Amino acid sequence: MSTPHVSPVDAELALAEVHARREQVIGTNLVPAWFWRTLAILVLLFVAAVESRIGWVVAIGAVVYAIGLATIVVLVVRRARVKVRPELIGVRGALAIAVFTLVLVAVGVGLASALQALGVPWPATIGCVPVAVGLAAGGPLLMAYLRRLMVSRPPAGER
Repeated sequence: MSTPHVSPVDAELALAEVHARREQVIGTNLVPAWFWRTLAILVLLFVAAVESRIGWVVAIGAVVYAIGLATIVVLVVRRARVKVRPELIGVRGALAIAVFTLVLVAVGVGLASALQALGVPWPATIGCVPVAVGLAAGGPLLMAYLRRLMVSRPPAGER
């Protein structure tokens, strides 16, 4: 059995196509910016509803949050045509996600606790504002970082 001869130019073009398709798959499967903005609004509204301590407002806020979150998750999942392998994110990607989450939690809880200690009204809602801004602004930045990280990894596996 003989192997067909492939010219260097054809091989280079084929490899470029593989890389372009890979980048396209990675890019189309990341969480879009609208998700982060919508999540930020939902979180802020939910925290405000709970902090109102008015039963019907809490109930409506919880239902709106649950339906809203389920809707945006379903929209993102339906948009993803293929699954990106977890190995592409690697340890650095997992750490970036963990740090992003921990920083937002620390900022929100820390600010809300300080505001509550000072007797400021609606401390959790006010403390959630920078968290919402962090989600809306930082989420797309996190996705851009993860995309760069995944594209930089070799197609065959770990680096």
